[in-house]
Amino acid sequence: MTTSAVELSLPRGPLSTFVLARLHGATVPRPSVVTSDALGDDDLQLALHLCYELHYGGLPGVPDETEWDIELLSFRAELERCVERDLFALVGPPVGADDVRSALPALVADDDGPSLSRWMLENGSIEQMTEFVLHRSAYQLKEADPHSWAIPRLPRAAKAGLVEIQAGEYGVERPEHVMHSELFAATMRELGLDDRPNAYLDELPGTTLATGNLASYFGLHRRWRGALVGHLSVFEMTSVEPMGRYSAALERMGASDAARRFYDVHVMADAVHERVAVDAMAGPLADEEPALAADILFGARAVLAVEGRFAETLLAAWSAGASSVRREVLVI
Repeated sequence: MTTSAVELSLPRGPLSTFVLARLHGATVPRPSVVTSDALGDDDLQLALHLCYELHYGGLPGVPDETEWDIELLSFRAELERCVERDLFALVGPPVGADDVRSALPALVADDDGPSLSRWMLENGSIEQMTEFVLHRSAYQLKEADPHSWAIPRLPRAAKAGLVEIQAGEYGVERPEHVMHSELFAATMRELGLDDRPNAYLDELPGTTLATGNLASYFGLHRRWRGALVGHLSVFEMTSVEPMGRYSAALERMGASDAARRFYDVHVMADAVHERVAVDAMAGPLADEEPALAADILFGARAVLAVEGRFAETLLAAWSAGASSVRREVLVI
């Protein structure tokens, strides 16, 4: 993975302008947070992404102590209240179930969102696949990291299940110990893309940023540890077939084996992880902390809905013969 820094993003409105000013050490008036669609708002989702990045690898030129800037944390909380409001409006508030182990597969089976992977396999071009990879870079280049926030917050059995999944994501299960994020970076390079974190941040619309921000939102709040487990469970339960389709699509497009490896590895790993997610992580968490069953299912519904909106945005653009990114991308 390339290690040189990228420039900070360009602002998209008053919210991201305020955050960027604080990151640069400037003082500007704090704007009111007003939005009717927090999950799709380009300005809000960029502002939230920048705030969250401080808790991961940081941002170029921004001092580490800015992670705990009181004004930024207070502003982030205001943004998150809008996100929570709209999540509740989209999927409803947390509601429990008698058996999480059966409720999770039922939620996945009932999901009628569009299939990006099937569309890509049957209709996609190499240019559209490259755009798809670009969209996914905001999350995949730090794959597993948001879910690792839950490790110290879970009771014994659920913690062991999560650690088993995370070990695979970080490459411990493979002799060469290559992390999935590193495999994704290799796919980006094979497709002529810049694999530096946030290299394409200006190209990503709010519906894309919301997919990664959702995991960070759940992960950075202990009160949403159950939702984070539900989020990860759905990721693992809905991975095998789509990843196989993306690999097959790349093969049809003439892409290299190295470009396909990220997807091929997930087909193998997630066949195991989907069982672990339900039987060794989500189920035991509901057993040990029954009050969290509702949150587990809320996280599952939330990720299905947010991913569905992401897919709809891309498919609408491609079906109209347009690009799905915010501006033209120069491949390297």
